[in-house]
Amino acid sequence: MTKNLIPTIDISSIVNQDFNSNKSIETINKINKACITIGFFQVIGHGMSKKNIKNICNVGNKFFHSSENNKRKLAPKKWNFKNKNIYRGYFPNDVNGKEGLDIGDPKVTKKYASLIKKQYIEYINLNKSLDKKSIKILAEYFDKIFNLSETLFKCVIKLYKKDIKILNFTFSRLKTLSTLRFNYYPNQKKPVEISKQDGTALGCETHVDSGIFTILYQDKKGGLQVQNRKNKKWYNVPYNKDALIVNTGLALEYLSMGKFKATNHRVLWNKTKRMSVPFFFEPSYDFKMSQSFLNRSRKTKLKSIIYEKFLNKSLKKFVEYKR
Repeated sequence: MTKNLIPTIDISSIVNQDFNSNKSIETINKINKACITIGFFQVIGHGMSKKNIKNICNVGNKFFHSSENNKRKLAPKKWNFKNKNIYRGYFPNDVNGKEGLDIGDPKVTKKYASLIKKQYIEYINLNKSLDKKSIKILAEYFDKIFNLSETLFKCVIKLYKKDIKILNFTFSRLKTLSTLRFNYYPNQKKPVEISKQDGTALGCETHVDSGIFTILYQDKKGGLQVQNRKNKKWYNVPYNKDALIVNTGLALEYLSMGKFKATNHRVLWNKTKRMSVPFFFEPSYDFKMSQSFLNRSRKTKLKSIIYEKFLNKSLKKFVEYKR
C-alpha cells in the first residue's frame, strides 16, 4: 500500500469563480479524470486557511471532551427523549465505535423548521452545549465549505457544457440537506468490524457516501483507505497538512448516469484517539434528481427521484441513522 493512488490538485485557479482560463480548464480536466478513475482526490489552494481548519477542530475537540451530560443535550430523541431532533445531533460511541456530531445548515431557524416540517430539516439549539464563539466558528466554516463544494460542482456542470445557473435549482441554503459532521474516534478497544475481503481490522466500516461530494479534513493520524476499482486493493490516503480530501457520492453517480461512481472507502482500526471533519454536500430536499439534469440524451425515459427520498434510502445502511 505504498503507492499513492490519490492525486493532489491545485484548485486555486477556480476558487475565484474563473472557469474559462487555460489554467482553470486544466484544473477542471484533472478533477474530471480523478472523479472518473478513482472518485477521490486531494485539493490544495482551496481557500480554507490553516486558522479555519484549526478553529473548527478546536470546536470538535472541546465538545467531545466535555461531559457526557453536555454532549447528550444535542442528541437525537433516540438518546435524549427530551429532544425533538431525530436525524442530526450527537450520537454516542456505543453506536458504531465512534462519537459523532452532525450539524445541518446554521441558517435554519426554529420557526423555519417548524413551518417547513421536513424530515431532514431540523433546528438544533446549539446553545445548549456550545459557547457563542464555537457557534460562530461553526457557521463561518459551514459557509466556506459549502461555497467550496458549490465551486467543485460548478466544475462538473462546466464539463457537461451546461449553464452554471442550473446550480440555483439544485441547492438552496435553507433547503439543503448538507451536513457538517465531526467524527471522534476514542480509544477503540475493539474493531467495529473485520473486513471479509482481507481480514483488516476497521474503525469504520466499508461504505460509500450519499451526496454529491464529501470534503474531508483528517488529522495527521490518518486511517482513511480507498479501494481501487480495478484491482480491488486498498490504498492509504496520505496526510497532507495543506490539503482537503474530496470524494464523489451516490447522488453524483446518479446524476452523471454512472460516469462519476461513488467509491468504497473505510477507516482502519487504531487505538489512538483521532478526529475527522467531513462535509457532506447534498442538494435541496425537494430537488428532482433527474438524469437529464446533466445529460443530453435521446432516451425518452430517464430516471428521476426527489432527493429527500433518495437520501432516506441511502442512509438505511448506516447504523447511526437507525432511529
